[in-house]
Amino acid sequence: MLDKNMIRWEQGSDGVVVLTLDDPGQLVNTMNQTYVDSMEATVARLEAERETLAGVVLTSAKKSFFAGGDIGLMSRARPKDAAELSELCTVLKSQLRRLETLGRPVAAALNGTALGGGLEIALACHHRIALDLPGSRFGLPEVTLGLLPGAGGVSRTVRLLGLQDALADVLLKGQQYRPQEALTKGLVHELAPTREELLARARQWVLAHPDAAQPWDTKGFRIPGGTPSQPEVAASLPVLSAQLRKHLRGANMPAPRNILAAAVESAQVGLEAGQKIETSYLVELMTGQVSTNMMQAFFYDMQHINSGGSRPDGYPRHTARRVGVLGAGMMGAGIAYSCARSGLLVVLKDVSHDAARKGKAYSERLVGKAVARGRLTREAADEIIARIVPTEDPADLDGCDLVIEAVFEDPGVKRRVFGEIEGVVAPDAVLASNTSTLPITGLAKGVTRPEDFIGLHFFSPVDKMPLLEIITGEKTGPHTVAKAVDFARQIGKTPIVVGDSRGFFTSRVISKFIDEAVAMVGEGLHPASVEQAGSQAGYPTPPLRLLDELTLTLPRKIRDETRAAVLAEGGQWRPHGSEQVMDRMIDEFGRGGRSSGAGFYEYTEGTRKSLWPGLYEHFTVPGREIPFEDMKERMLFAEALDTVRCLDEGVLRSVPDANVGSLLGIGFPAWTGGVLQYINGYPGGLPGFVTRARVLAARYGERFEPPASLVAKAERGERYA
Repeated sequence: MLDKNMIRWEQGSDGVVVLTLDDPGQLVNTMNQTYVDSMEATVARLEAERETLAGVVLTSAKKSFFAGGDIGLMSRARPKDAAELSELCTVLKSQLRRLETLGRPVAAALNGTALGGGLEIALACHHRIALDLPGSRFGLPEVTLGLLPGAGGVSRTVRLLGLQDALADVLLKGQQYRPQEALTKGLVHELAPTREELLARARQWVLAHPDAAQPWDTKGFRIPGGTPSQPEVAASLPVLSAQLRKHLRGANMPAPRNILAAAVESAQVGLEAGQKIETSYLVELMTGQVSTNMMQAFFYDMQHINSGGSRPDGYPRHTARRVGVLGAGMMGAGIAYSCARSGLLVVLKDVSHDAARKGKAYSERLVGKAVARGRLTREAADEIIARIVPTEDPADLDGCDLVIEAVFEDPGVKRRVFGEIEGVVAPDAVLASNTSTLPITGLAKGVTRPEDFIGLHFFSPVDKMPLLEIITGEKTGPHTVAKAVDFARQIGKTPIVVGDSRGFFTSRVISKFIDEAVAMVGEGLHPASVEQAGSQAGYPTPPLRLLDELTLTLPRKIRDETRAAVLAEGGQWRPHGSEQVMDRMIDEFGRGGRSSGAGFYEYTEGTRKSLWPGLYEHFTVPGREIPFEDMKERMLFAEALDTVRCLDEGVLRSVPDANVGSLLGIGFPAWTGGVLQYINGYPGGLPGFVTRARVLAARYGERFEPPASLVAKAERGERYA
C-alpha cells in the first residue's frame, strides 16, 4: 500500500471507476515520483479488478488537469543520468500502454489545462472530453523547452492525426490550443459546459462503449495520410526536412530535428517500438545543454518574474482603471489597444482630435481582423473599441490613475505633454514614459511628483510583443514600481524591472549585437556571411535586416547623444568599428533603412529584395575572412559581456530579468536560455567563457575583455543564478 497515492479511486454502482489525480504536495499534478508510484499501483489494481469494472474515467481535483513533466528532474539531467532517464521513460510509457489496453473503455474528463505529459495521459485514453473553459490550453509544448514529449506523445499524435498534421499542428512548434481549437484539431472529442456535465458525459460514454479501443489497436488500422514507406509520404519528407531547415536556419536547436526524426521513424514500426525510438531521442535532448538552458529561462526565470519576483514587497495589489495615453502614433495606438483589450478605459490624446481618431482606428483594424478570423465576437470587439476615447483636450484625462506618454524621443516635447495633464489626472496617478533610450531621472525633472514617475518601455508591435521593460529613476518610489508591475500583469505583459541609464538594458544591449555585425561589414567581411552568422547563431532576424527595420538614423542619433553625454561627464569615448559604416551609409549613400526605401538591403515598393550590391563595392575586401565561429560569437559575446556590465552598474537587478528580457525583448537566441544563461552554459562554464572572451579580445579589440566581476565569479566556481 502506498503511503501517498495521488490517484483517488471511486467506483460507482454502475461499475465505472473514477480516478481523480490530486497530488497532495503540489498545486498542480506533474509526472514526479509520486505520480509514477501512484499510477503503477492504480494500473496494477485496474488489471487485478478488471472483471468487476465497467470502465474508467480519469479526471483531476486541481484547477488544471495535469501540468506535465517534472521540470526539476529534467533540468538536472546530465549525460551520466541517461540510463536512469531511459528507464523512467520506459515505465511511464508502459503504464499508459497498460491503461489503454486494459480491455475496458477509458475516458479522460479534462477539467482544465492539459499540456505536455498531461495531454499524453489523455491521449492514452479512448475518449477525451474537455471542460469548455476560456483559460484552458491543450498541447505538447515540449519543443519550447528544448525537449520532445516523453510519454508517447509523438507516436500517438502521429497515429491520431497523421504524420504531416501531427508535426505541423502539435509537435514542431508546441502550439497551445483553446478548447474549441483542440476540438477542431482532433486532440479532444467533445466539450462540456460544466464540470458536472463533464463527468456525467464521460461516465455515459464509458457505459455506451464497452468494447472501446484505440484506433491503432484496431484491426486494419492505417496511419492517416499513410506511412513513410508509401511513395507519396516518402516524397513529402524532403519537403518537411527542407521547411524545418529553413525555419531553424542552422541555429543550435536540436529538439525540432529530433522530433521530426522520432515521428518519421516511429511511424514505420509498431507503437511500442516507436515509443522506444522516442525515448532515445528524448534522453539525448534531456541530457544536453540546450534543454537545460531553455528550461532555466522559459520555466524557472519566467516563473520567477510572473510570480512577482521583481515587485517590491509590502504594497497592496493595484488595479489600474482609467489610463491616459499621450500620443496616438504607432506606439501610443498599440498601448491603447493593449489596455482596452484588457478591460481598461483609455483616453487617447494627441495634438488634434483627428490624429487621436487615427490612433483609435488602429484598434478597429486589429479587432476587425480578429472577428474575421473567428477569434473574437462582434460584441466583444465593439466593447474593446468603446473603451478608447480619442481626444485633443487635456481635461479629458480627468481621473486617470495612470498616464503613459508615447510622443517623440525629445525631452522638451515630453516635458510639455506632462505639464498639460499633471494637474488634471488623479493626484496619485503613475506618470510613465514609453521612452526607449532617454534616462528616466532626467525626464522626471519635468514633473512635480518624481516619486510617481517611471519608465514603461513597450516593444513594437505592442499587441504582439510580450515584454514590458520597467525603468526606475533616482527618485522613483517603490510604490510606483509595484503599481507598474501590477499594471504589466493586468494587460498580460511580462515585466522586467531595470535601473536607469541611457538605453536601459534592452536598447543598450541589442545595439552591441548590431554594432558588431556592422563592424564586420566595415572590416571587409562578406555581408551575406555576416547575415548567415546571425541566423546560425540563432537570432530570429539577421542583424543587417534588423537594422534596416529599425532605421539606420535612429541608432546613429542615439550614438551621437550617448557620446555627447559621455564627453560632457568628462568620460572617454571609444569609437566602434560600426560608426564609419553607418555614417557612410547615411551621409555618402543616402541609405537610411527600409522606411526610406534603401538600407543594407534593396527594396521595391517597400518589399525587401536582396542585399545592396554597393556593400560589396564599397566595403567588402575579396578574400578577407575570419573563422565563422568567431563571426557568430562576436555578436553573442558582445551582448553577453555588456549584460555583465549592466549587472555591475546596477542597470540590471536580477539574472531572471536579464535572461527573460533578452529573450522576449531583443531576440537573443532561444537555445541559449538568455544572455546570462548563455555564459553559464558555455562549454567549460564561466571559466570557459572567460577564456574565449580573452581570445576574441586579442583578435578583435578590448571590448571583448571580460569584466573583473565575471573573472572573479569564474575563479570562485560560481554561476549567474
